[in-house]
Amino acid sequence: MMYAYVIRDGRIACQDQAASLADAIWIDLIAPDKAETALLRDLGVDVPTLADMEEIEISNRLYRETGVDYMTAVLPGERGDGNRVTMPVSFILSPQRLVTVRHHSPRPFLTFPERGERSTLGCGTPHRLFIGLIEEIIARLADILEGSGRLLDNTTITVFETPSIRGQGDRLQSALREVGREAEAMARVRLSLLTIERMLAFYIAAVDEQRESGRLRPVVKGQLRDVQALEVHADFLGSRVSLAVDTTLGLINLEQNNTVRVLSVVAALFLPPTLIASIYGMNFESMPELDEPWGYPMAIALMAATAGATWLVLRWKRWL
Repeated sequence: MMYAYVIRDGRIACQDQAASLADAIWIDLIAPDKAETALLRDLGVDVPTLADMEEIEISNRLYRETGVDYMTAVLPGERGDGNRVTMPVSFILSPQRLVTVRHHSPRPFLTFPERGERSTLGCGTPHRLFIGLIEEIIARLADILEGSGRLLDNTTITVFETPSIRGQGDRLQSALREVGREAEAMARVRLSLLTIERMLAFYIAAVDEQRESGRLRPVVKGQLRDVQALEVHADFLGSRVSLAVDTTLGLINLEQNNTVRVLSVVAALFLPPTLIASIYGMNFESMPELDEPWGYPMAIALMAATAGATWLVLRWKRWL
């Protein structure tokens, strides 16, 4: 699938299907097929395959070829089946246009065409378009971290401030699953921030070649500072996740210990009566109590007395 955009009245507009791709300032490729790859090759752009985009070597993700910059970052998004994934997205920047290649749907690619003109530098040139798109991506990652922070707030309130009651294991397990999901989401964001930082560092090293480098460089440096600040915030949230997980696991262990303690107390209450019953079940010939009419009531009373005495000792020790 391919979307081509042009600039009309300072805004990003979708190009007519009958128009020539050579007039497009931004071409967005989604899982391109051979025909779409051939069209881009005619424009002088070599579209990388998914296997090339997934290579982790820096030389495969950030390089220049025949005056065109190829930059790849890993971004979170959704696939067609609705599953959340983190996959590479390639930004191919030339003096004539920006080409993006992706195999999933990061949200900024859906929202940026509607408000690209409101970015810091607008969207009048391919380089400004690229910087505006990166600005939208960084804002989206910040939103994800903010949402994770709010969910952690709610979870910690549930774990720390809710009074402890028996049978709270299901609630704690639910909280643990929520924290685990957010930890995975933050790991994706952390990876995305790392790859964006490397990509911006590569771009800023070559931005001096542009005529408007004096305006582009300060904005890119500001984006780098934003990315670094978000990395610090992600690390802070990661420490909160660790605390929440440790606390939740500790409370689950306490819940289990309380259950085991109740079972242990019940077993301790029945130990003395069991001993007495075992003694009178040995069936020796010389056991005079067995022939007396008061023998059975005496044994029952003795078992009840020992159980009560055990209960009083446990209460005195504050084990109950």
